[in-house]
Amino acid sequence: MLRSFRDAGRLLYAARVLARHDALIPREFAQSVPPQLRLVRAVLGRGRKADRNVAPGVRLALALESLGPAYIKLGQVLATRPDIIGDETAAALSILQDRLPPFPTDVAKREVESVLAAPLADLFATFDEPFAAASVAQVHRATTLDETPRAVAVKILRPGIEAQFARDLSAFAFAARWAERFAAEARRLRVRDVVNTLAASVALELDLRMEAAAASELAECTARDTQFRVPAVDWSRTAARVLTTEWIEGISLRSAAELEAAGHDPEAVALLVVRQFLSQALRDGFFHADMHQGNLFIDAEGRLVCVDFGIMGRLDTGMRRFMAETLSGFLARDYLRVADVHYEAGFVPRRHPAPLFAQALRAIGEPVFGQPASNVSMARLLQQLFDTTRRFDMELQPQLVLLQKTMVVVEGVARALDPDIDIWEAARPVVENWMIEQIGPEARLRDAAEGLNALGRLAREFPHLLHNAEIVSAMLADGGLRLHPDTAFQIAQAQVSRTRHVRVALWIAAGALVVLAVGML
Repeated sequence: MLRSFRDAGRLLYAARVLARHDALIPREFAQSVPPQLRLVRAVLGRGRKADRNVAPGVRLALALESLGPAYIKLGQVLATRPDIIGDETAAALSILQDRLPPFPTDVAKREVESVLAAPLADLFATFDEPFAAASVAQVHRATTLDETPRAVAVKILRPGIEAQFARDLSAFAFAARWAERFAAEARRLRVRDVVNTLAASVALELDLRMEAAAASELAECTARDTQFRVPAVDWSRTAARVLTTEWIEGISLRSAAELEAAGHDPEAVALLVVRQFLSQALRDGFFHADMHQGNLFIDAEGRLVCVDFGIMGRLDTGMRRFMAETLSGFLARDYLRVADVHYEAGFVPRRHPAPLFAQALRAIGEPVFGQPASNVSMARLLQQLFDTTRRFDMELQPQLVLLQKTMVVVEGVARALDPDIDIWEAARPVVENWMIEQIGPEARLRDAAEGLNALGRLAREFPHLLHNAEIVSAMLADGGLRLHPDTAFQIAQAQVSRTRHVRVALWIAAGALVVLAVGML
């Protein structure tokens, strides 16, 4: 009971802050809400006059920033749910600024010593003042004590941040439970799932070993990319609350003029940013999902370098194929094929006629062609695609929404460097190469070879299979099959790990067995 009162109190405070920003029940919607909510708006306040000329979504973003870390993260999660908050608000929340004043360096030093269980003097030769500070952590530049000293970036969680998140997440869960209890719309939108998603995301972000692992994985995925690199992780100085990585000396992508002054071509850098992001998403299925200018640098060798791996996106093989074929279909203006891709993936119910769906897709794609490159946005096209598919009963795909939101940021970075960049032409070679590798002739031969190899293994095992068949027949005659527990466990493991190609091979094998059985009759 006491916890419920605390949760309610925190929510009331948040409601007052939102009201002061005219973001709780914005004036633009005040006349369309029930009288009870208009009364709530009157009691809590109608917003400051300074916010009058600011869009509702932007006012909401400002309010969430002022409420602190948990609300900033909530805004970032809501940015991936336009079905709940609308497209314009989602777009406004996608650019939430995650910046707070730093905590004292002395506190940071004590935190490092406590977490790494060693005096700071035994860990680092130098330890500078904060270089950057966000809601969850801050970064310091330091120098190691190695025989050849190395400059490193030391990221440290804010003291007490776990408890602060726990309090706010408890309040969010309390609000979600009550909302779903009394509002059918809240149940339909599954707001408790939103809170659970936020809680899971925060749990990962508050363990800096997970961020270190993400950096390590991305480095492995992109090891062959000569124009891109990831800072190396210093695992000996990394723990749950402290992350140490290689320090990056480079030029931020915030200024095209600075890049040009250093001898780099801003247009080439813009192209590199777009293609690197799409390569990560389509080729690797693992991409940096926070590619704003502050996290991107060009080093002395002209390579693009990413930092801050707290937000990463994943696309499974099926989703990557869906995205590649969708983009390829739009590039070829083959809207019926794009429609078929949606049906094949099971995203759009078959009850909707394919020609009608293709017509809706044409309405998205055709306005793009013939436009100046500066007017063509892949992120905007993807957003229009998601809006259209929702009208055809396509459920929200969180993987794709995060991809689209990241694409918005990537396009913004690229256009700041090259306002005339042709995003489609930048994307074309990445999409086409992935298509050739995955569904071209070589890929089909590779799939066929895997199936034939599996069938060959089956032929070699066939005498053993016949022997097992005799045993199974005898067991069936004796009252049924009996599996040893270890055998059942191994079957379950095999079922979980079986790949698509093995399933194809098993179907081929089953067909071969049927033919053989018929031949023996």
